[in-house]
Amino acid sequence: MQGKVVLVTGGAKRVGAAICRHLHAAGAQVAVHYRSSGQEALALQKELNELRPQSTAAFPADLLDPYALPELVNKVIKKFGQLDALVNNASSFYATPLADIDEQQWLDLLGTNLKAPLLLAQAAAPELRRRHGCIVNIADIHAERPMRGHLLYSVAKAGLVALTRGLAQEMAPQVRVNAIGPGVIIWPESAEWMDEEQRRKIVAHTLLKREGEPDDIAKTVAFLIKDAPYITGQVIAVDGGRSINI
Repeated sequence: MQGKVVLVTGGAKRVGAAICRHLHAAGAQVAVHYRSSGQEALALQKELNELRPQSTAAFPADLLDPYALPELVNKVIKKFGQLDALVNNASSFYATPLADIDEQQWLDLLGTNLKAPLLLAQAAAPELRRRHGCIVNIADIHAERPMRGHLLYSVAKAGLVALTRGLAQEMAPQVRVNAIGPGVIIWPESAEWMDEEQRRKIVAHTLLKREGEPDDIAKTVAFLIKDAPYITGQVIAVDGGRSINI
């Protein structure tokens, strides 16, 4: 990853922060995007720059604002002089039972999980083609098997998988585009409704009988960026085998 510049959306905390730390440890310069997690983003920027000066910068942007996305890409290129990889990690997640769905939920869940990755890929395409770079989208195993009560989220992630494959066609041969389908990695912040018994049952359906770690996703992102030159248009499930045992 030496000499590579990677933009990670939603990179300030949780899985996004693990991705940033792992890529940085491998030698990359990291652009940490955030929306409302400014304190965490600046703390991560400070932490990584103390390890390697001028290697990390934080960039605020609202991914629901289509005009902010080309500006975000341009700011990263201006700061670091190049862009080699885009990791679309940022995501809204919450329950949307059919009877309760409204327009705002549609705009938010489809906007963060599908529209923003598309527009960021569009904005970054010239630079990624120039650098023979890549895109990694963080999808979900529920893109293939919808999660009950989370209709819009499941639809958005299914769209992200389709976008991954479509972009792989559109951007070939210069740019590779792949996705990762996480399983149980970190319990969602919005999952207060899920008690310990429900969580235990979910973990029991993983073949490995345990939760994954954020670093499991981070390592797979790094693999797809630096060690997979002949892989494109693919979705790798990182789920302990849960997707084949639901």
